[in-house]
Amino acid sequence: MKFALAPIRHGGDLQAAVRRYGRPVAEWLDLSTGINPTGYPVPPIPAEAWQRLPDDDDGLAEIAAQAFGAPQALPVAGSQAAIRTLPQLLARGRVGVAALGYSEYAPAFAAAGHEVVLLGESDFAQPSLAGGLDHLVVVNPNNPSGRLLAPQTLLAWHATLAARGGTLLVDEAFIDCTPQHSIAAHSGAPGLVVLRSLGKFYGLAGVRCGFVLGEPALLGALRERLGHWTVSGPARVIARAALADTGWQTANRERLTVQGERLSALLADGGLAPVMQPLFCWVPHQYAAPLHDALARHGVWTRRFDAAGDCAPGLRFGLPPDSPHAWQQLETALSAVMRA
Repeated sequence: MKFALAPIRHGGDLQAAVRRYGRPVAEWLDLSTGINPTGYPVPPIPAEAWQRLPDDDDGLAEIAAQAFGAPQALPVAGSQAAIRTLPQLLARGRVGVAALGYSEYAPAFAAAGHEVVLLGESDFAQPSLAGGLDHLVVVNPNNPSGRLLAPQTLLAWHATLAARGGTLLVDEAFIDCTPQHSIAAHSGAPGLVVLRSLGKFYGLAGVRCGFVLGEPALLGALRERLGHWTVSGPARVIARAALADTGWQTANRERLTVQGERLSALLADGGLAPVMQPLFCWVPHQYAAPLHDALARHGVWTRRFDAAGDCAPGLRFGLPPDSPHAWQQLETALSAVMRA
C-alpha cells in the first residue's frame, strides 16, 4: 500500500511541552520516549579515554558480537548513523517501510534514490510481503505499535529478498527484553542487516553508540563510508562495560518486564486498550490528540502519533521512573482525564 511520507518526529521534546503549557521541567512526568528510565550505571571514565583518539581495536566490536549472539558487529555513532548511510550502499529499488513506525527510515531511503512503499500494519501479516519489494525494513518489535514478528517470518522474507539480491534490514532497538525473537545470529548471511542500540534497554541514548550486524563486505563498506573514530572513547568505555555485564542485563530484563506489565495494567484500569512491550505501551485511540493534551495539562507528557496507513491515531507511554511519586502522578492524571 502507498501512503504519503510523514514528517520526522521524535519523543523527548519536553522543552516543547514546557513552552506550550507553561509548566516548569521539574513538574513534568516525561513518558514521551521508550528509554529505560533506570539505565545502566555508568562506570568511572579513565582519563586516557578523554585524552586519546578512540581505539577501534579496543575489543568493543567483539564484545558486542558476543552480547548480541552475532558473527560480527560494527560500532557506529548510534543507529542513526547507519540508518542515514546504509540506503546509499544498497542497490536502488522498491523499499517497504511501515507507515506507522520510526520516522527516519523512509526519508533516508527516499533521499538515496529508492522508491519507498509505506506499509500498513496488515501488510506485515502477509507471508508474501517481500515478494513485490527489493528491500524491506522491519522494526521488531515495532515502535510504536508493539508488533512483534517471529524469527521464522523474518527469515522467510530474508530468503525471498536475498534470492534476487535484496536486503532485509531489521531494527532490534527494543528486542533486548525478548532476545528469543532476535535474528542477530543469522546476520552474517548476505542480504541481512540487523541494528542494535544501547539507547533503549540500557538507557544510554546520550552516549550515541549503536551496532550494525551484517556480512563482512557490507560492514567493511559501511566502515569505509563512515570513517574513523565514529564512536567516542568515553562512549566505548561505557559500551564495553554495559555489554559485558550479563548479571545487570538479566536483572534489568526481569525488572522491565514487571514494570511494563504494571504500566499496561494501569492503562487498562483507566479504560484504555494498551499493547504492551516492556519499555512502552501503545494505546490506539480515536481521540488521541485531546487525550494527549489533557494528560499534558496534568503534567504527563506522552508521544502522540497521527493515523498512519491503516492504523488509528494513538499515544505511546514510556515507563515512569521507578518511584512511588512518578507512578502516583500518572495514576492521578489518568484518572482525572478519563473521568472527564
